[in-house]
Formats: sequence, structure tokens, C-alpha cells
Amino acid sequence: MKSFEERLRRLEELNEKISEGEVPLEEAVAMFEEGMKLAKALEKDLSKVERRVEILVNQPESPNEEPTLELFPELGDGDRKDD
Repeated sequence: MKSFEERLRRLEELNEKISEGEVPLEEAVAMFEEGMKLAKALEKDLSKVERRVEILVNQPESPNEEPTLELFPELGDGDRKDD
């Protein structure tokens, strides 16, 4: 499997080629299809990484501390209580 960076580079190449407007329609459609597949896969990878970062950021500092479920709890709604 290609790295995230390689796939992102390929997506950028496809975008440039299609944007130039000199690619025959059938080839442009095939490039667009490849680009959409790449974009969805990259988005999925980013979501996984985002979730991992969120978990790492919210890990308790001590074994007795409860984990925080928000990415930036200090920016929360104050004393709002969910029932």
C-alpha cells in the first residue's frame, strides 16, 4: 500500500491534470474517479489519525483520574449537565 503522502501527491497530480483542461473527456472522467477513490481513502485515514490523537490527548494523567471525552474540555459549555 502506498503511503498517505504518496496518495495525496497522486491526488494533487490528478487535480492539476484535470484542471488544465487538456485531457480528453473519457480520460478526465477516469482520473476523476481515481481521485474520488483516493480522496475517500485519505479522508478515512485522517479520521483514524484524528481519533488516535483525540484518545492520546484525553488520556488521564493518573490512574485514578477519569478520562476526558472532549478534545478541548476547557472550551466546553461550562457547567452544562446532560440528562
